[in-house]
Amino acid sequence: MTDEVSRFGVVEPADMPADLRERIGAIAEKAGFTPNVFRALARRPDELRAFLDYHDALMDKDDGLSKAERELVVVATSGANHCTYCAVAHGAVLRIRSKDPHLADHVASNPFSAPLTGRQRAIVDLALALSIDSSLFSDTDIATARAAGLSDDEIWDVGAITAFFAMSNRLAHLMSLRPNEEFYLMGRVPRA
Repeated sequence: MTDEVSRFGVVEPADMPADLRERIGAIAEKAGFTPNVFRALARRPDELRAFLDYHDALMDKDDGLSKAERELVVVATSGANHCTYCAVAHGAVLRIRSKDPHLADHVASNPFSAPLTGRQRAIVDLALALSIDSSLFSDTDIATARAAGLSDDEIWDVGAITAFFAMSNRLAHLMSLRPNEEFYLMGRVPRA
């Protein structure tokens, strides 16, 4: 395994534009480390700003889907897209937000047999319908989600998060982005 974080290199926080250094610094302070995705995307500052803005618009909402359910969408999408970086990084966040040390691994590796509640199943199935072959996505997928109790705004959020992370997954593949070592232990061992 290579120690290379990205095949296109990285930008360290000290070398980022001031606004990004401040924004990424706040994330790094909370996490205890700087996620590699930000170091890698910082080579294109305008794109990183847009990425962060859209990410936050989708993931930091306090209505509809819970924060754990939003991470569940990311893990299902990233697993379907075979994105190691996003499955590992967001799997860590899902472990913490769901307080379930096994859920993320099961959803990322085999979402079809994961022990999910009816609501979680509807969320994961909707994300997978869009991830696996979006050309087959239909009114039936929407009707199934509605029948499981998801509101139209929640269905939209599942779709928007799935679409955003499909892009993120593909960028991670382009960069051959390596997850931070810290992600592997988050939600598995107590924080020091």
